[in-house]
Amino acid sequence: MARLDETRPFIPLSIAILTVSDTRTPADDRSGDTLVERLEKAGHRLAARAIVPDDKAAIRAQVEGWTKDAGIDVVITTGGTGFTGRDVTPEALEPLFEKKMDGFSEVFHRISYDKIGTSTIQSRATGGVANATFIFVLPGSPGACRDAWDGILAAQLDYRHLPCNFVEIMPRLDEHLKRK
Repeated sequence: MARLDETRPFIPLSIAILTVSDTRTPADDRSGDTLVERLEKAGHRLAARAIVPDDKAAIRAQVEGWTKDAGIDVVITTGGTGFTGRDVTPEALEPLFEKKMDGFSEVFHRISYDKIGTSTIQSRATGGVANATFIFVLPGSPGACRDAWDGILAAQLDYRHLPCNFVEIMPRLDEHLKRK
């Protein structure tokens, strides 16, 4: 069963937050604020924060740049996961994934279903790894950001979480590149 091993040290991560929106500004980015508040409360560091429009090239360029920054461990995006014509975040980012994290989407939908029922199918939340950096693609609502952080990311981004967590495998995320 999952548990927190208090004998293990907490390892703070550097996390970048990207809001994808044609309309939000730093003054009204509640979803980005929700994620920053939670990651800082957990003891992690905000490495970077930005807002980009719903544009595949802009989204991909921002996230790809962050994945190439050795000072960033995790990228979390919020927005652009729906089905409208402007919702392109998964299309922008999934081509970057060296490994897709199917379980992230499945668990996110399970948590979301308990709160919003079948409306959860209107989100294309996803996750993966690129350049030894974890990437999580969340819907643009503060509630969805809370669900993803509280229900998945808080535990998986905590080295003390057992039986396993993302932090303990981070040193091995790029081992396939080192074998070449």
